Amino acid sequence: MRFEIVTIFPGFFTSVFENGILRRALAEGLVTANVHDLRAFTHDRHRTVDDRPFGGGEGMVLKPEPLAEAFASLGIPPKSQRATTLDQKAAPPQVIMLSAQGRPFTQSLARQLAAPADPNARIVLVCGRYEGVDERINQLYCDFELSIGDYVLSGGELAAAVVIDAVSRLIPGVLGNEASGAFESFGVSDSDIDTDVEGVPRSQHGSGGLLDYPHYTRPAEFAGLRVPEPLLNGDHQAIRRWRRQQQLQKTLANRPDLLARAALSKEDRKLLDAVRQETAPPESSPRN
Repeated sequence: MRFEIVTIFPGFFTSVFENGILRRALAEGLVTANVHDLRAFTHDRHRTVDDRPFGGGEGMVLKPEPLAEAFASLGIPPKSQRATTLDQKAAPPQVIMLSAQGRPFTQSLARQLAAPADPNARIVLVCGRYEGVDERINQLYCDFELSIGDYVLSGGELAAAVVIDAVSRLIPGVLGNEASGAFESFGVSDSDIDTDVEGVPRSQHGSGGLLDYPHYTRPAEFAGLRVPEPLLNGDHQAIRRWRRQQQLQKTLANRPDLLARAALSKEDRKLLDAVRQETAPPESSPRN
């Protein structure tokens, strides 16, 4: 997977790529990341990349010419010309504008972006700044706009780092344990997972779009709190059931909106009903 990042702050990504999983993925050649300074595609002594908005208003807008030249340097023509000018045997590049106006970035979309079999598949991330980017760039070059949340950042660099991390960790070989990308919040359902080893039943449960369950490690008791008993008895089925109940409980408490589109079995719905009864506030006594 190749990431191409277009930004006016190329130095921002130095620490992003020098730590953690991304550092290893880059070192092993599983991921490639190239950062392109937008100011390198300007032609005035001030290296101007922005201008005032037509129609008035606050702030400045990134100009279209430097971005168009940046795309040309990457061999990316406008969308209308890609079918005739790009190698049809290779995966087409995905040009993504990071913007608060974009579609929400989700784990499902991260899986889609990580899916191409072509190891040279490219994702081009355009980091907006100021009031935004001239809309003609979006119309001519971008496949879609992407937002990482319902809030506004000062630029697209943080959002680009989030997208790169979330997508890269789903590429085969990047994580130390391949199953880690399946058994986590917003993960796939049990029917899409086949990781039982040598006949040993799984003690994990595919989240099926829910939040992850709580995790514990040694010591078994800390500050007067013990690890829940089901995790200590070695019964895989009991552990799976407890973890599923916890997934449902945590999702109900923190992200109830996910339940409407989660892959829930009949057993899940029974557990969810029990969780709702346990967590429902007590009914107030009628007044005389």
